[in-house]
Amino acid sequence: MSINQTRLLARAEALFLKGEYKNALQTYGILLKEFPKLDEARMGIYLSDLGLENDDEAQALFDYYHSIKDKQEDAAQIINEIIESLDASKNTLQELISSHVASQLELDGISYNDFKELIKTRGDFKKTFEDIMFSTKVIITTKEELIDFIIELKKGGFEEMALKYLDDTASLFANDQDILELYKLFDKEA
Repeated sequence: MSINQTRLLARAEALFLKGEYKNALQTYGILLKEFPKLDEARMGIYLSDLGLENDDEAQALFDYYHSIKDKQEDAAQIINEIIESLDASKNTLQELISSHVASQLELDGISYNDFKELIKTRGDFKKTFEDIMFSTKVIITTKEELIDFIIELKKGGFEEMALKYLDDTASLFANDQDILELYKLFDKEA
């Protein structure tokens, strides 16, 4: 049984565009197995894998790849270099955050997970935060913790402080859409 390359590629691309990255990855994998030199299959695998982590980046690179693939022979190489550059940037950011966290751990502080446990025992974010805010630092080590902390600060009535945390840390995450989305919490019309 022969595989129709054009039809399977169209299916993989449709799955990718719908954000069904796991299914797209499998379909691109079948394509690559049958057609090992097919750049679209290789790019599809890279971009689907990226899409599992960051939908916006993957979709933007997919669009860019399709806009240049017919005009430039080395389109696959260009996208590959962009992906490598993104990975290097993320690794550098992780190292920066880790070194910042390591220096923070030398100071008096409480990990965000321990802080969340403290909230569970006390039952209230606002009261728990008020009790520790002048004596202990809350040590945040991941983007997810930062997002949760800012949301909780806002809900707890610490809008100014939440916005300051957001302003102070947003630059660490460049144009990360999850971080930028937090600014909507502070819109007057929201």
